[in-house]
Amino acid sequence: MKREKGLWLIDGGYLYKAQSSVSRDFHLDYLKLREQIESDGHIWRAYYLNSVPGNVTPDMESFFRWMQSAPPIGPKIVVRNYAMTRFPMDYGYCEQCGKNVTVKCPDCSSNEKLWKEQQKGVDVGLATLALTLSDQYDSLILSSGDSDLLDAVEYLCGRGKRLELVVFRTGVAPDLQCRADRIYWIDDMSKNVKRNRSGR
Repeated sequence: MKREKGLWLIDGGYLYKAQSSVSRDFHLDYLKLREQIESDGHIWRAYYLNSVPGNVTPDMESFFRWMQSAPPIGPKIVVRNYAMTRFPMDYGYCEQCGKNVTVKCPDCSSNEKLWKEQQKGVDVGLATLALTLSDQYDSLILSSGDSDLLDAVEYLCGRGKRLELVVFRTGVAPDLQCRADRIYWIDDMSKNVKRNRSGR
Protein backbone atom coordinates (compact mmCIF):
# COMPACT_ATOMS: atom_id res chain seq x y z
CA MET A 1 0.00 0.00 0.00
CA LYS A 2 1.46 3.33 -1.09
CA ARG A 3 1.50 6.05 1.54
CA GLU A 4 -0.32 9.27 0.75
CA LYS A 5 1.18 11.56 3.37
CA GLY A 6 3.89 10.46 5.77
CA LEU A 7 5.40 12.01 8.88
CA TRP A 8 9.03 10.90 9.31
CA LEU A 9 10.36 11.14 12.86
CA ILE A 10 14.07 10.48 13.43
CA ASP A 11 15.88 9.76 16.66
CA GLY A 12 19.27 11.15 15.59
CA GLY A 13 21.15 9.49 18.45
CA TYR A 14 19.79 6.07 17.50
CA LEU A 15 20.71 6.33 13.81
CA TYR A 16 24.15 7.76 14.60
CA LYS A 17 25.02 4.91 16.96
CA ALA A 18 23.42 2.11 14.93
CA GLN A 19 25.06 3.02 11.62
CA SER A 20 28.34 1.44 12.73
CA SER A 21 26.55 -1.94 12.74
CA VAL A 22 26.81 -1.90 8.93
CA SER A 23 30.57 -1.26 8.99
CA ARG A 24 33.01 0.94 10.81
CA ASP A 25 33.31 3.35 7.87
CA PHE A 26 29.59 3.51 7.02
CA HIS A 27 28.00 6.96 7.36
CA LEU A 28 24.37 7.57 6.51
CA ASP A 29 23.35 10.11 3.88
CA TYR A 30 19.94 11.47 4.92
CA LEU A 31 19.18 12.90 1.48
CA LYS A 32 19.72 9.51 -0.18
CA LEU A 33 17.71 7.80 2.57
CA ARG A 34 14.81 10.20 2.11
CA GLU A 35 14.83 9.57 -1.64
CA GLN A 36 14.72 5.81 -1.02
CA ILE A 37 11.72 5.86 1.30
CA GLU A 38 9.91 8.65 -0.57
CA SER A 39 9.83 6.44 -3.67
CA ASP A 40 7.00 4.59 -1.87
CA GLY A 41 4.92 7.69 -1.19
CA HIS A 42 5.00 11.31 -0.13
CA ILE A 43 6.71 12.49 3.05
CA TRP A 44 4.76 15.51 4.22
CA ARG A 45 7.26 16.55 6.89
CA ALA A 46 10.37 15.14 8.55
CA TYR A 47 11.87 15.89 11.96
CA TYR A 48 15.33 15.04 13.31
CA LEU A 49 15.55 15.12 17.11
CA ASN A 50 18.79 14.75 19.01
CA SER A 51 20.54 15.69 22.22
CA VAL A 52 23.69 17.74 21.79
CA PRO A 53 26.48 18.79 24.16
CA GLY A 54 26.66 22.36 25.43
CA ASN A 55 29.29 23.40 22.88
CA VAL A 56 28.01 22.82 19.35
CA THR A 57 30.97 22.61 16.98
CA PRO A 58 31.09 24.36 13.58
CA ASP A 59 30.89 20.93 11.90
CA MET A 60 27.68 20.16 13.79
CA GLU A 61 26.19 23.55 12.87
CA SER A 62 27.07 22.92 9.23
CA PHE A 63 25.41 19.47 9.38
CA PHE A 64 22.22 20.90 10.90
CA ARG A 65 22.03 23.61 8.22
CA TRP A 66 22.48 20.99 5.50
CA MET A 67 19.78 18.78 7.05
CA GLN A 68 17.27 21.64 6.85
CA SER A 69 18.18 22.58 3.27
CA ALA A 70 15.77 21.49 0.56
CA PRO A 71 16.68 19.08 -2.25
CA PRO A 72 18.77 18.84 -4.30
CA ILE A 73 21.14 20.32 -1.67
CA GLY A 74 19.84 18.66 1.49
CA PRO A 75 17.06 16.37 2.75
CA LYS A 76 14.70 19.12 4.06
CA ILE A 77 14.40 17.83 7.62
CA VAL A 78 13.40 20.03 10.56
CA VAL A 79 16.09 19.82 13.27
CA ARG A 80 15.28 19.99 16.97
CA ASN A 81 18.16 19.74 19.42
CA TYR A 82 17.85 19.15 23.14
CA ALA A 83 20.51 19.81 25.74
CA MET A 84 22.25 16.76 27.17
CA THR A 85 21.50 16.05 30.82
CA ARG A 86 24.65 15.89 32.93
CA PHE A 87 24.79 14.00 36.20
CA PRO A 88 27.59 12.88 38.55
CA MET A 89 28.95 9.36 38.37
CA ASP A 90 29.86 8.55 41.94
CA TYR A 91 28.95 4.89 41.86
CA GLY A 92 28.42 2.09 39.40
CA TYR A 93 26.64 -1.24 39.86
CA CYS A 94 28.69 -4.42 39.42
CA GLU A 95 26.49 -7.22 38.07
CA GLN A 96 29.02 -9.89 39.04
CA CYS A 97 29.23 -9.14 42.77
CA GLY A 98 25.95 -7.22 43.11
CA LYS A 99 27.49 -4.19 44.82
CA ASN A 100 27.65 -0.47 44.15
CA VAL A 101 31.30 0.44 43.58
CA THR A 102 33.06 3.79 43.50
CA VAL A 103 33.84 5.05 39.99
CA LYS A 104 37.23 6.72 39.46
CA CYS A 105 39.23 7.88 36.47
CA PRO A 106 42.20 5.54 35.92
CA ASP A 107 44.36 8.42 34.61
CA CYS A 108 43.84 11.02 37.34
CA SER A 109 45.38 10.87 40.78
CA SER A 110 42.94 13.37 42.29
CA ASN A 111 39.39 12.60 43.36
CA GLU A 112 37.79 14.63 40.56
CA LYS A 113 34.08 14.07 40.07
CA LEU A 114 33.16 12.09 36.97
CA TRP A 115 30.13 13.13 34.95
CA LYS A 116 27.92 11.29 32.51
CA GLU A 117 25.93 12.95 29.74
CA GLN A 118 22.64 11.39 28.75
CA GLN A 119 20.09 12.06 26.03
CA LYS A 120 17.02 13.77 27.44
CA GLY A 121 13.76 14.87 25.86
CA VAL A 122 14.04 13.11 22.49
CA ASP A 123 11.50 10.33 23.17
CA VAL A 124 8.99 12.80 24.60
CA GLY A 125 9.56 15.07 21.59
CA LEU A 126 9.00 12.22 19.13
CA ALA A 127 5.81 11.09 20.88
CA THR A 128 4.50 14.66 21.11
CA LEU A 129 5.04 15.31 17.39
CA ALA A 130 3.45 11.98 16.43
CA LEU A 131 0.35 12.73 18.50
CA THR A 132 -0.13 16.46 17.94
CA LEU A 133 0.30 16.17 14.17
CA SER A 134 -1.79 13.01 13.80
CA ASP A 135 -4.49 14.75 11.75
CA GLN A 136 -1.89 15.69 9.14
CA TYR A 137 -0.62 12.26 8.01
CA ASP A 138 -1.71 8.70 7.24
CA SER A 139 1.65 6.99 7.86
CA LEU A 140 4.03 7.45 10.76
CA ILE A 141 7.55 6.73 9.54
CA LEU A 142 9.74 6.14 12.57
CA SER A 143 13.53 5.94 12.76
CA SER A 144 13.88 4.84 16.36
CA GLY A 145 14.25 1.52 18.07
CA ASP A 146 12.97 2.60 21.47
CA SER A 147 10.03 0.76 23.03
CA ASP A 148 9.36 3.89 25.15
CA LEU A 149 7.33 5.05 22.13
CA LEU A 150 5.07 2.00 22.27
CA ASP A 151 2.10 3.69 24.00
CA ALA A 152 2.00 6.47 21.39
CA VAL A 153 2.37 3.93 18.58
CA GLU A 154 -0.46 1.75 19.98
CA TYR A 155 -2.75 4.78 20.20
CA LEU A 156 -1.98 5.90 16.65
CA CYS A 157 -2.33 2.42 15.16
CA GLY A 158 -5.68 2.16 16.94
CA ARG A 159 -6.77 5.31 15.11
CA GLY A 160 -5.91 3.78 11.74
CA LYS A 161 -2.42 5.18 11.22
CA ARG A 162 0.10 3.01 9.42
CA LEU A 163 3.49 2.45 11.05
CA GLU A 164 6.63 2.24 8.95
CA LEU A 165 10.06 1.72 10.49
CA VAL A 166 13.26 2.99 8.86
CA VAL A 167 15.86 1.33 11.03
CA PHE A 168 18.98 -0.77 11.26
CA ARG A 169 18.69 -4.43 12.22
CA THR A 170 20.35 -3.67 15.53
CA GLY A 171 18.71 -1.97 18.52
CA VAL A 172 15.06 -2.13 17.43
CA ALA A 173 12.58 -3.29 20.06
CA PRO A 174 10.57 -6.35 18.94
CA ASP A 175 7.47 -4.55 20.32
CA LEU A 176 7.87 -1.98 17.54
CA GLN A 177 8.79 -4.48 14.84
CA CYS A 178 5.65 -6.59 15.33
CA ARG A 179 3.40 -3.53 15.02
CA ALA A 180 4.99 -2.17 11.84
CA ASP A 181 3.09 -2.30 8.56
CA ARG A 182 6.43 -2.02 6.76
CA ILE A 183 10.09 -2.10 7.78
CA TYR A 184 12.83 -0.51 5.71
CA TRP A 185 16.04 -2.18 6.88
CA ILE A 186 18.77 0.38 6.24
CA ASP A 187 21.33 -2.46 6.25
CA ASP A 188 19.70 -3.85 3.09
CA MET A 189 19.95 -0.54 1.23
CA SER A 190 23.29 0.54 2.71
CA LYS A 191 25.05 0.83 -0.67
CA ASN A 192 22.37 3.24 -1.89
CA VAL A 193 22.30 5.43 1.22
CA LYS A 194 25.97 5.59 2.10
CA ARG A 195 27.47 9.07 2.33
CA ASN A 196 30.26 9.86 -0.08
CA ARG A 197 33.45 11.03 1.57
CA SER A 198 33.14 14.45 -0.01
CA GLY A 199 29.43 14.73 0.86
CA ARG A 200 27.45 15.04 4.09
